[in-house]
Order: sequence, then C-alpha cells, then structure tokens
Amino acid sequence: MAVLSAQEGYDFGSNVVSDVAPLNKLITRLLNVGGIVAMKDPTRGGLSNALNEFSEKSKHGILVEEEKIPIRGDVKAACEMLGIDPLDVGNEGKVLIGVVPQKAEEVLAVLKEAKEGRDAQLIGRATKEFDEVALETLVGGKRILAPPIGDPIPRIC
Repeated sequence: MAVLSAQEGYDFGSNVVSDVAPLNKLITRLLNVGGIVAMKDPTRGGLSNALNEFSEKSKHGILVEEEKIPIRGDVKAACEMLGIDPLDVGNEGKVLIGVVPQKAEEVLAVLKEAKEGRDAQLIGRATKEFDEVALETLVGGKRILAPPIGDPIPRIC
C-alpha cells in the first residue's frame, strides 16, 4: 500500500510506510534451526497467492486463521477505502514459511528475535481434509481463499 500511495499520490489519512527489509541474514538463521519445508515471498499476489502456490505444489490443503494474520491497521484501512483484499496485496520484506509442526515454535522464536520478524505469527496448518486453502474467518466460518485474479495494485517490482 505504501507503493500505491507513493505512485498514485493517495493520502489514506495516515502515513503508510514501506516495511521492505533484507531477509537474507534472518533466513540463514532460520535454516540453521531446521524444519523448514517451503518458503516464499508474497511480493506478487500477496498472502493468498503464496498460500495457494504452497497448497498446489504440496498437494495438501491449508487452513489459515484470519485472526492470526498480522496486518497493520493503516494497511487494513487503506485496503477498505480502495475495495482491495489485503490478503491479495503484495508485500516486500516478508516471507511465508512452511515448517514441520515439531519445529514451528522454535522457528517462530527466532523470527520474533529479529526486527524484521517481530510481528511473525503461526497463521495456519497443512491439512488433508481438503485440497485448497481455506480461511477460518473472524466470525468462525470458513471460506475458500482463492488466489487473486489479476494484480489489484501496481506492481512493486
């Protein structure tokens, strides 16, 4: 949303700043912990696209808890103003990581130690109950989280 704000001159009533960050050193520390089976940046197509790629390639469903997805309030507000789903918006300086359950808490702890990972959360789990990505909503229902159709905002890179 910071890129869109800068490119299009939108004023969302708050200072939406970029959270782009180099992740190479953090990822090296994570790989040393072990247990990582997949990793993807959500630059194109956002979280929904990245999760759907994980699901398609692994042939497993993914159940995601909406309440655990860390989205800044200013980003939510800007997306609501524009009618854009924040889960479809590309993110730089973020990484989505698939981890075996036995190592998930340890990987999360290493993430949270770093400035770049301080907002990290365990947001979901792989499942064989279904073959797609499902979002457990804030009100307790479930809906399919499809990949975005097209790109809702100007490309970041």
